[in-house]
This record gives sequence, structure tokens and C-alpha cells, in this order.
Amino acid sequence: MCSDKGISEGSGDVANLVELLLDSYETHELICRIDKDNIINKEILINVVEEIRRILFPGFFDNNKVRSEYARYLAGERLEFIQYHLKKQIAKALDNIKTDAEYSRDEINRKADSITYDFLKTLPKIREYLATDVVAAFNGDPAAFSTDEIIFCYPGLFAITVYRIAHELYVLGVPLIPRIITEYAHNITGIDIHPGATIGKYFFIDHGTGVVIGETTVIGENVKIYQGVTLGALSTRKGQQLRGVKRHPTLGDNVTIYSGTSVLGGETVIGDGATIGGNAFIVSSVSKGMRVSVKNPELEFSRSSSSENNANEFWDWVI
Repeated sequence: MCSDKGISEGSGDVANLVELLLDSYETHELICRIDKDNIINKEILINVVEEIRRILFPGFFDNNKVRSEYARYLAGERLEFIQYHLKKQIAKALDNIKTDAEYSRDEINRKADSITYDFLKTLPKIREYLATDVVAAFNGDPAAFSTDEIIFCYPGLFAITVYRIAHELYVLGVPLIPRIITEYAHNITGIDIHPGATIGKYFFIDHGTGVVIGETTVIGENVKIYQGVTLGALSTRKGQQLRGVKRHPTLGDNVTIYSGTSVLGGETVIGDGATIGGNAFIVSSVSKGMRVSVKNPELEFSRSSSSENNANEFWDWVI
């Protein structure tokens, strides 16, 4: 029980339950927003992200064929939808920032409008980066039948797409929303990319489940990482005292990191062209062009006295 006020067993006293909850609301105000506007509508943000994806990949996620003669009107309609709803959500996020200065509603709306327009101007740039990411995935995966397959099916590309959207909002100083957006992709794919990370062109996440990329990570171009890779921080016991401090590694160009590897620390630099084998634990820098691998554990094979009988019993069962 969270309170000394008890509920008699089987009484069905809903009024008493309500009072217990109201007491809890007063005690733990940190996790309540009673008498306050909602900060963000996550459902609307997800709809905005999906509309942005349709703009970034026209014709891929539409229910009907996108004809070239209607592309201008379709793009305009979608931009209007995104601009209207994103501006409202950004204004809510800005309004909930605790600052020394007080801003009027009109000032907040003007700032939200300016940020939204600046973000929409980055869409061609995002498409440029995503085009390279698709090429990297196709060139890097012999199992890929076509680039269409990558765009439709690959969780890595989905997570990277959502990250690139969120990153531009992060750079523009939008609070909360970029993280909500990347967590949408994290929830679907199991790939956790903080919107503050800096990632160059031709980025490929193969398979992807369990990948973690921290806020201050810097990744160069033509980088390939596999499932279960963590680009993380060392001990963060200082918590908020480390805000703004580089805590995550830097990867140069043409780096490959295989599955299950952790690369940790803000001073850790993986040089251009380096390859890190699977299941490694890296907390110091790796020079340019180096290959790092974990020594294979020795496997011991022995035959027990009953192994032949066990084998015979197995095949009898199979037959």
C-alpha cells in the first residue's frame, strides 16, 4: 500500500479509492499535469512523422499512385498539414520550458512558426542524406534484392529516417519533440538513436535490434554497424552535472563495428577505416586502419562413456 489509508477487503468502496488517488496526486505532483495544458499530443506527432516520410519517399507509402503532374499539389498539401500541426506541437513544447524570461503567447507562436519553417527547409537536405543511406544499405548487404526492399522493409533505414528528421528539430532547439520522435522508431525497431547524435552520409545499420547511439556520438561517413552495438557513455553517476559534456565516442569514416560490441566514452575515437570485431568492449581510442577482435575462447570437446548409447537412443526416437 502507498498510504496508511486502507481499503476494506471486498468493500468495493470506489469513493475511498478516489480519495487515495487524489492524495497521491498531491504527494507526487512531479508526475501530474492537473490544471495544466497537455505538453504534447504524441499521436499527432506520429502522424506528422509519417507525412514527412511520405514527402521524403514519394510514392512509397501512398495508398495510390503518385502522378508527376500532381506531385506539386500533393507536396503542398502535405507541407500544409505538417506545418500546421508541427507548429502547434512546437509551441506547446516551448511554452513548457522553464526560463527566467517570460514570453507571451504571441511570441511563442511566432518562434514556433519560424522554427517550423526552418525545419521544412531542411527536407531536401534530409532526402540527400537518406539517398546515400539507401545506397549504403544496398551496397553493404548482398541479401538486399533492391533499393525498394530496403526502403520498405529495413528497420535500420526506418530508424535512421526518423533520426534524421528528429536531429534537424534538435539542432533548431526544439525541446522534447525530437526525443519523442526517435522513441517512436525505437519502440518499433529496437534501435535507439538519440536525436543529438551527429551522423554522416552513407550510414548503414544491419539488422539493427539492440543498437544504441548516445546523444554526443559523432559518426563519420560510410560507417556500418551491426545489431547489438552500443555507442555509449562511461559511468554517468554525476547525472545532470554531465549535461552538455561529450560522453559518447567518435567514429571516423569507413568504420565497421560488428555485433555485440560496446564502444564507450567521450574521449574514445575510432580512427578512419578501423574494424571492430564482435563482442568487444572498447573504452580507449583505436588508431586509423586498425582491426580489433576478441580472442576466440577455446572450445573443449569430449566424448562421455554413454555418448554412443545416447546417440543411438536419439536416432531411434527420430526414426
